[in-house]
Amino acid sequence: MLKVLARSVREFKRLSILTPILVLGEVVMECIIPFTIANLVNEMQAGCGMDVIVRYGAELVVMAVLSLVFGVAAGNTCATASTGFARNLRKDMFYKIQEYSFENIDKFSVSSLVTRMTTDVVNVQMAFMMIIRIAIRGPLMLVFSFIMGFVMGGRLAMIFLVTIPLLTVGLALVIFKAMPIFRRVFRKYDALNDSVQENVHAMRVVKSYVREDYEKKKFATAAEDVCSDFTRAERIMALNGPMMQFCVYAGMVFVLSFGSYLVISSGGLEVNVGQMSSMLTYSFQILMSLMMLSMVFVMITMSMESAERIVEVLSEESSLTSPENAVAEVKDGSIDFENVSFKYSQKAERDALSGVNLHINSGEVIGILGGTGSSKSTLVQLIPRLYDVTGGCVKVGGVDVRRYDLETLRNNVAVVLQKNVLFSGTIKDNLRWGNQDATDAQMEEACRLAQADEFIQQFPQKYDTWIEQGGSNVSGGQKQRLCIARALLKKPKVLILDDSTSAVDTRTDALIRKGFREFIPETTKIIIAQRVASVQDADRIIVMEGGRIADIGTHSELMEKSAIYREIYTSQNKAGEHDGKE
Repeated sequence: MLKVLARSVREFKRLSILTPILVLGEVVMECIIPFTIANLVNEMQAGCGMDVIVRYGAELVVMAVLSLVFGVAAGNTCATASTGFARNLRKDMFYKIQEYSFENIDKFSVSSLVTRMTTDVVNVQMAFMMIIRIAIRGPLMLVFSFIMGFVMGGRLAMIFLVTIPLLTVGLALVIFKAMPIFRRVFRKYDALNDSVQENVHAMRVVKSYVREDYEKKKFATAAEDVCSDFTRAERIMALNGPMMQFCVYAGMVFVLSFGSYLVISSGGLEVNVGQMSSMLTYSFQILMSLMMLSMVFVMITMSMESAERIVEVLSEESSLTSPENAVAEVKDGSIDFENVSFKYSQKAERDALSGVNLHINSGEVIGILGGTGSSKSTLVQLIPRLYDVTGGCVKVGGVDVRRYDLETLRNNVAVVLQKNVLFSGTIKDNLRWGNQDATDAQMEEACRLAQADEFIQQFPQKYDTWIEQGGSNVSGGQKQRLCIARALLKKPKVLILDDSTSAVDTRTDALIRKGFREFIPETTKIIIAQRVASVQDADRIIVMEGGRIADIGTHSELMEKSAIYREIYTSQNKAGEHDGKE
């Protein structure tokens, strides 16, 4: 785990090493100051002159300034290194997620990934900051003060042999009790974020069904659950403070009382005033260093689970990668399914697709119909290798898709998925996802083919109109047409429309299909639709049922031989006749 996280330190490695060195200088200065003060007190008690006092005063000022300089420098280098480490960590996680296949993404929920890149990274950043500064300062201060305490205090330093083991045992018990709670609470954070994300995403549905009160109760339950666990953990961790304070003041009382007794009884021969004053300082430094270490352990305890969750993301390998000596050119838009079977998980009881054999000529228009759950979308997602087949093979341009460079394949197979997504930015910004170098003329041509140019021209800003996140300020049909135009800008050899015209009227749907035939005749076009009218004029229509190809043929052929197709056609036309009578 540490090796994986250490890779994200990179350019901040020098600062991460420099910080402990600066901390060492700060600690040395702080430990020498009490020793110097003790000598000054003894000199003053012996009746020294002003020259000695001035000399000691100058030494103390220099040491104090050096301690301050080391401390400020350590703080700056520590802050820069820890924030830089967090930045690199988020960047590495984001880049890794971009490489994931759908199968990898299915393994993590979106809310979990968001929590890992925000809350978990902050926890690890805080732990890293403490490790390179406070975790170094604490042990160094403890060791130096402990040695100096025995040098200066003799028998007085025996108090440390009692308080240090006591604090160590107490701290171990606190961590042992708190660790399982922190592990549990981060999983509940995922559930809480999931609830928020689902609610905000489906806000229109929540309001239309008047389910605000139900959602509030659901969120309150999840938030209370997180709060309850955190409260339990914080109550346990809070015991650390009083325990530390008790030991600090008990140590001071012992040093003051027993030290005063030794000073008076021995007449300053065994322990003098200067030694006792330095012992007070060293005892305070020792106990404060233990408190620092306890804070470090608390933070590390909290961050351990976060670190493991981050490493899970960074260590996950994409199930889809480009092979060595990958094919870098797609010859044409022909597609072959050869005895293809597929299931989403190895644990799945049944295949989503089985025994699929199909040949599509380059430039053909293929329609796909079928009921819900017939695996229409699954079939087309194998073409751009969004998933890999579990049996058989899929070929594009006569080459197995697993032999292609992934970027090459996906640039030549454009998919307009069922869930159309637009990003925040102008219409031009969104269109350039299809081709970042597209000219204004090319964008307008693609929009005319997708029947989007007409409504874009009605906007005051036209192609510079701002699109809100998710395309919330345009209608469903407008969103679909923009997504189709975006796909066309790729100039693909295969264009797949996965129910991508469901929100447009039949006239616009027909115009889009007419534009495809006239302007991109060499592109293979696969249209998944619920309406027979959307695929009726296709070269061939595939009827799917239960993950298999039930029938294939032209509209007239299927009307004769396919009971499923006839039933769909008849039900839709009867519905249309009924609507007309009304």
